Amino acid sequence: MPDGQQEDRTTACLKQAVQGDATAFASLVAEHQAMVFSIALHYLQDRSLAEDVAQEVFLELYQNLSTIESAGHLTYWLRRVAVHRCIDQGRRRNTRRESALEGLPEPAVQNAPADPLLLGKLRQVLEALPEKQRMMVVLRYQEDLGPAEIAELLRMPVNTVKSTLHRSLDDLRKKLTRKLGEVRYAIF
Repeated sequence: MPDGQQEDRTTACLKQAVQGDATAFASLVAEHQAMVFSIALHYLQDRSLAEDVAQEVFLELYQNLSTIESAGHLTYWLRRVAVHRCIDQGRRRNTRRESALEGLPEPAVQNAPADPLLLGKLRQVLEALPEKQRMMVVLRYQEDLGPAEIAELLRMPVNTVKSTLHRSLDDLRKKLTRKLGEVRYAIF
């Protein structure tokens, strides 16, 4: 379905949902749940926490439905609320769980077989980043949002997003190189 038709359909569902149509609201949830869940799963690295966050986001949508102005505003609003609920959830967790994603399906399609050792180490160093830096990396490289979109969601200047992403990637490279070096020396 072309983007214009999809947006018209979403706008129609939005108007019906505001008037109390539960089926229309369910359609809005079905249309956007993959995006919200993907943000939460990539950030939190825990399927059950991601499901809880997604549920919170859609409950909040239901409570604030009358404030949503259009289909584009709905997508922006859902991303923004998902980002903030993930950061809140990340702060609430007392201890970070070691990555337990081996049994989970990947939300995105992989082009080439990945190195499981490298992916495990990458997840560990990604989890060590501060909350907002980690969210920026997830939004940029997992959700494929541009710096301007990330800046809008996090309400910060675009240049701050760019410099933070650059610094975060440098930190990730250094930590990953150090971790892989430790593994290499432990093997030999």
